[in-house]
Amino acid sequence: MWWIARRDPRSVVRVAALRAVASTNGDAAIERFLISEYDYARELAGQRAARDADFARRVLETHTAEFAPEVHAAAQRAVEGTDADRAWFADTGYAEAEERDRLAREKSGEQEEALVEADRAYVRHLASNDPGGQVRAAAQWAARPAADDGDLVEFFAYDWASAARLDLEAHRLRMADNDVAWRATVNRLITEAQAAEQAASDAAGEAAEQARAAAARAWRTAADNTGEPRTAWAEAGEIAREQAANWHAVAEAAREATGPNWAAAVDFSTENEQQWTTERDTIAEQARFWNELLEQALAGERRMLQ
Repeated sequence: MWWIARRDPRSVVRVAALRAVASTNGDAAIERFLISEYDYARELAGQRAARDADFARRVLETHTAEFAPEVHAAAQRAVEGTDADRAWFADTGYAEAEERDRLAREKSGEQEEALVEADRAYVRHLASNDPGGQVRAAAQWAARPAADDGDLVEFFAYDWASAARLDLEAHRLRMADNDVAWRATVNRLITEAQAAEQAASDAAGEAAEQARAAAARAWRTAADNTGEPRTAWAEAGEIAREQAANWHAVAEAAREATGPNWAAAVDFSTENEQQWTTERDTIAEQARFWNELLEQALAGERRMLQ
C-alpha cells in the first residue's frame, strides 16, 4: 500500500492510497481500497482533467528551463492554472511551445554544431540496447534514416528524459495494478483459511479431522497464490537493478562528455539513477512482504497437518 501511495504515477490514485493507509479504520480501510476504491481512483485518473494535470506535471519535470524554456514556462503556467489551462496545454499549448523552442535552437545553431559522430553512435546504441522500451523507441526515431541533426538535438534536450519518465511510470503502473489484484485475492484466501482453521478447532472427532484437512487445503491455496506475485516482484527487482545501472552509466557518460547537448542529460540521468535505485529498494520490501505471506500460509498448512 505504501508503494502505491508513494510511487503510483497517477496523483488521484496516490491520494486515495494515502487516505487508506492513514485511516483510523486500519485494515478495513485498506481492504476497502483494494476491493473498490483503487478501481474507482484509477477510473478518475483516466478522466480528462486528471490526465491533463498529470501530463503538465510530467512535462514540467522533464523539460528544463535551460534546454526547453518555452515548454517549461508553458507547463508551469498549466500546472499552476485551471483545468481549462491544462486542457489547452495538452491540446495545443505544448506543441506550440515545443515549436518555439525548436525554432530558437535552429536559429542559434549551437546545439546542432556541437554534435559529433560519437553522439550519433551513442543514440544508435540506445535504440538497440536501452532497457527501457520508451527510450528505445525515442532513440530509434532520432536515429532513423530520415532523421536530421535537429531530431538528435531534441532527443538530448527532452525526448530522452520524457521517454525515461514514461518507462518508469509504465513499470510502476503495471506493478500497482497487478499488486492490488493479487492482494485482494490473497487477503480473501487467508481470511477463508483462518475461518477454516477456526472451524477445525471447534470441531470434534471425525468431523475435526475432515475440517483440519479442509483448512490445510485452504492454507495451501493461499500459499500457491503467492507464487505469481513473488515471481513478478523478483523480476521487477531485476528490472530496477538493470535500470539503475544503466542510468549510472548514462550519468557517467554525460559528465565526461562536452557540449550543450550532453549537458542536458546530466541532471535527469542522475535523477533517474536515484529513482530506479529507490525503486529497487522499495521493491525489495514488496518481495519480503510476499515471502512472509508465503511463510504464514505454509505455517498454517503445517499446523493443520500435524
